[in-house]
Amino acid sequence: MDSLISTLAIWALPVLLAITLHEAAHGYVARHFGDPTADLAGRITLNPLRHIDPVGTVLVPAGILALSTLFGGGGILFGWAKPVPVNFGRLRNPKADMLWVAAAGPATNLVMAIGWAILFRIAISGEPGAYTLPMMKMADAGMQINAVLMVLNLLPIPPLDGGRIAVSLLPHRLAWSFARLEPYGFPILLVLLFTGVLGTILWPLIAGFRFLLGVVIGV
Repeated sequence: MDSLISTLAIWALPVLLAITLHEAAHGYVARHFGDPTADLAGRITLNPLRHIDPVGTVLVPAGILALSTLFGGGGILFGWAKPVPVNFGRLRNPKADMLWVAAAGPATNLVMAIGWAILFRIAISGEPGAYTLPMMKMADAGMQINAVLMVLNLLPIPPLDGGRIAVSLLPHRLAWSFARLEPYGFPILLVLLFTGVLGTILWPLIAGFRFLLGVVIGV
């Protein structure tokens, strides 16, 4: 039980930041390109309470962590916040601007992963102390959850960010056909998850990103 509590304490802040800032970034960029919907809903904020989804932000990540801690294994830790409302029709150039709105979330996870890597580097370079190991573990958790969310959301499956980026980049006719897959995106993702295909796709990409992060930051 002590191990589970310490694991949840270490992962709580990185998971909360990774999920909520990802969503806030979508709203901020949407406002920049002409859609004030998220702003009017009070969702362009660093207050995590405005973004928390009880299931996706709390129960799912905590459940995955608990099962991994109690029974071992390395399941993919992921979660989600309440989606930020974006009216793509209100963007100044909807098809082109959709790319930047969608990319804002994964880009935010990239920045946070780099930030956590720098914190990890600081921790291992300083004098050993009572907070050194917890800081290293939290920084490692921050790198991992942001790597997972960045790579996962870049998969070209609507309504994931990668799917919307693909819609923005495809020619109009193909984009329209591809966008019609959006209602089936989440079921497709669940099938990939429970069949193990999702892990097979994601883990090499996540490992490659972590390797590059280590080379660049020196961790």
